Amino acid sequence: DELLWGAAWLHKATKNPMYLNYIQVNGQILGAAEFDNTFGWDNKHAGARILLSKEFLVQRVQSLHDYKGHADNFVCSLIPGSSFSSTQYTPGGLLFKMSDSNMQYVTSTSFLLLTYAKYLTSAHMVVNCGGITVTPKRLRTIAKKQVDYLLGDNPLKMSYMVGYGPRYPRRIHHRGSSLPSIAVHPGKIQCSAGFSVMNSQSPNPNILVGAIVGGPDQHDRFPDERSDYEQSEPATYINSPLVGALAYLAHSFGQL
Repeated sequence: DELLWGAAWLHKATKNPMYLNYIQVNGQILGAAEFDNTFGWDNKHAGARILLSKEFLVQRVQSLHDYKGHADNFVCSLIPGSSFSSTQYTPGGLLFKMSDSNMQYVTSTSFLLLTYAKYLTSAHMVVNCGGITVTPKRLRTIAKKQVDYLLGDNPLKMSYMVGYGPRYPRRIHHRGSSLPSIAVHPGKIQCSAGFSVMNSQSPNPNILVGAIVGGPDQHDRFPDERSDYEQSEPATYINSPLVGALAYLAHSFGQL
């Protein structure tokens, strides 16, 4: 998937036909047609398909027509009520892929949906999911609902972005955030000494503003325990897709 992903970006950046030819010749071998409905740090297929679909939708590169179909399949897998739907949502409406760092799939999927909505709008096209027609506006609405949930519009009224809103995770699984700062504890902290901090119920002394944690479970529950790394650990691959999604939503505020 990284080879397809890399070739797609190199083609976009350079416009060198060598990369387009590489994609056309090797796409199937690299898994272009495999069904993947997740986009995360370890699987870039969905992202590559959305990116390459632009070449067909906007640039009219007919040889990449199949990637529009692959991108549509990804979208249809997310639509509740669609005969192609294969995605679980929590009772509160959060997309749920797996217990370990699920919020990475929320942020990455939101980003892809907003991106694909932009391409579809440019081409005056929609997605057909069996008997359901999915418009760009619906994709934007789905993405916004996911981002709103992340930022606090959820059953717990919990923002999963540290430092944002009145209620957010206080005991995140992060060494620098949980250990006392050198200003308070100038002495050296031995490796084993950190376990007493990890197992403590005290809030982290250093607020890692902007960090997004793994998020709630499939029942919208979030224990806010430092030892529960699956739900309480922040990661750059959770934050990075959200930057693009927030930029789009901020620019389009009130105009979905």
